[in-house]
Amino acid sequence: MRPSSSLNLSFRSTINRMNNANDTMEKIVSLAKRRGFIYQGSDVYGGLAGTWDYGPLGVALKRNIMNLWWQHFVDSRDDMYGVDAAILMNQKVWQASGHVDTFVDPLCEDTVNHRRFRTDHILKDNGVNPDGMTMEQMDAAVVENDIKSPDGNPLSKSRTFNMMFRTFVGPSGQDELLIGERMVGPADDRNLEGMKAIAYDQNSVSYLRPETAQGIFTNFKNVVDSFYPDLPFGIAQQGKAFRNEIAPRDFIFRSREFEQMEIEYFVHPEAWEQAFDELLKSTHEFLESLGLSPDHIHELDVPAEDRAHYSKKTIDIEYDYPIGREELMGIAYRTDFDLGNIQRVSKKSMEYQVKGSNERFVPHVIEPSFGVERALMAVLSESYREDEQNGEKRVYLALPKHLAPIKFAVSPLLKNKPELVEKARQVYSALKKKYGAVMWDDNGNIGKRYRRQDEIGTPKCIVIDFQTLEDGTVTVRDRDTTEQQRVNIDEISL
Repeated sequence: MRPSSSLNLSFRSTINRMNNANDTMEKIVSLAKRRGFIYQGSDVYGGLAGTWDYGPLGVALKRNIMNLWWQHFVDSRDDMYGVDAAILMNQKVWQASGHVDTFVDPLCEDTVNHRRFRTDHILKDNGVNPDGMTMEQMDAAVVENDIKSPDGNPLSKSRTFNMMFRTFVGPSGQDELLIGERMVGPADDRNLEGMKAIAYDQNSVSYLRPETAQGIFTNFKNVVDSFYPDLPFGIAQQGKAFRNEIAPRDFIFRSREFEQMEIEYFVHPEAWEQAFDELLKSTHEFLESLGLSPDHIHELDVPAEDRAHYSKKTIDIEYDYPIGREELMGIAYRTDFDLGNIQRVSKKSMEYQVKGSNERFVPHVIEPSFGVERALMAVLSESYREDEQNGEKRVYLALPKHLAPIKFAVSPLLKNKPELVEKARQVYSALKKKYGAVMWDDNGNIGKRYRRQDEIGTPKCIVIDFQTLEDGTVTVRDRDTTEQQRVNIDEISL
């Protein structure tokens, strides 16, 4: 049954969990849907947990973040190359990378209603830090602390759960479907022999990629052979990734479908530390360009027992979200793990030959990995503001101008005055041609328009009034200060 509230069930459950942490997150989630940033996936059908759709403003903000990242790490450097690898890849990719065997989370189950949860999340929600614990230690902590499921029932022992989304390529892999289920139409039209001929083929197994990194590694030799770059150099990619999360939560922070921005930076085995430090410094510069306060940014040198199986050093960059301090992105030293495994499994050399010498080796890799959704959530959290104007509460997003989905909102003072509307349309068209992200807004009185534009983070509102017709000046209102100035039309700028 659909809820009667404007927020669907998934949104409401998200909000309810966050109430215990910080009501700021509740307000951000509500604003995100109300103003067209983020909607629940499949909302009209009651939603699908762990999936989110981006509305007109959300997709613009998301794109601005991704474009800024690309400009910072790729376009502004001469040692970076971009690729866009396929989401579906040969199953051997994920076998060689270790994902098929090791990409797991601990799963426990409510023994009464059989709802499933991540054991580490259950512990964390009950005040127990699971970092560094084995699955057996987590189970022991559940018993020792008499922890129950969220419904108050006993929990089962944990088991591993692989988060890979398994699928099949082509018609030969649909072995789960019974022949009878695959037959349609009148009996005379059914081709039973044809159905029987479709046999299961293990080679048809594939996976929706859980990370974009492997698409970069599989294209390493292609880029080297095409461009023969000098070491060190990097290959960058932005794209979708998929993880079958046991219990997605915390709004867009943890979802089953998301976008990554990743770099694999290839270096001489003896030069990895210098490259690591340089990319870490560049990462902090990028985060600053997102408008994130350094006071809300923290480095965590991940201990060996908590690092991914491929990593010899990992720094997690954490951010003070309203839900608490959580990982924003990470930078890892992956050694030659990935290229070495590709070389071993494919029997093809992944060695790099230094120009002008006989020196050959498998390069080592530094990987800065960013989640777009986590970056977007940090930007929304950082920019959310409340103040009071003229005795009324005001909510606004103090987004950096270069990230704001809408740069200007243009309005006629009165929409029933043709001469004002005509002039406003002229100003709107000129700004639209120059800046692109310009909104026409004539709905409601000027005060309501200002409040609406404040909530979506529009830096400046332009109002065309009768004085505009006389002297060519307009009222420009600033989002952050609410100050208004008369500016010549030709001098309007961010």
